[in-house]
Amino acid sequence: MRRFVSVVVVACLALVGHATPAFAHNSLIGSNPANESTVQESPSTIELTFDQPVQTGEGLNTIAVTGPEGTNWTVGPAAVASNVVSAPLSDLGPTGTYRIGYRILSADGHPVSGEVTFTLAKAGDGTPAASTASDGEATAETDEGGLPIWVWILGAVVLLGAGLTVALRIGGQGR
Repeated sequence: MRRFVSVVVVACLALVGHATPAFAHNSLIGSNPANESTVQESPSTIELTFDQPVQTGEGLNTIAVTGPEGTNWTVGPAAVASNVVSAPLSDLGPTGTYRIGYRILSADGHPVSGEVTFTLAKAGDGTPAASTASDGEATAETDEGGLPIWVWILGAVVLLGAGLTVALRIGGQGR
């Protein structure tokens, strides 16, 4: 019986140890333009690179670029290619800091949002994109987070271990 309990405990620990990275939320690992960089000319596309593939589907992922005057510069929906999410921009206008707000659906099914900034050093002659009802949606959303999945798995393993201990003690008293 001890061998059985040992095997179950080792199997549970192995499961928890290997399952944790698979349940991690996506993390932004790069962007074009780079975070806190200064660009001389307006980029035509924003690209955000994540450490894992991003789930695809209409409306699941958004990118909103907001200029120094609070205007929207994104002209199309976000597109996903594996772990890269991109969105087209209109030519930028005034110099200053631009915020790239994003909200993606992580590989584990949880929404992840954040912000990247860059500075436009040379004014362009672009005009802001037409405003839509979803403008600012990417920056307005926050990741509610909740508990990471590994906490739930660890709790389940502890409960399983406690249940096995109680079962073995009760079973041992009947002898």
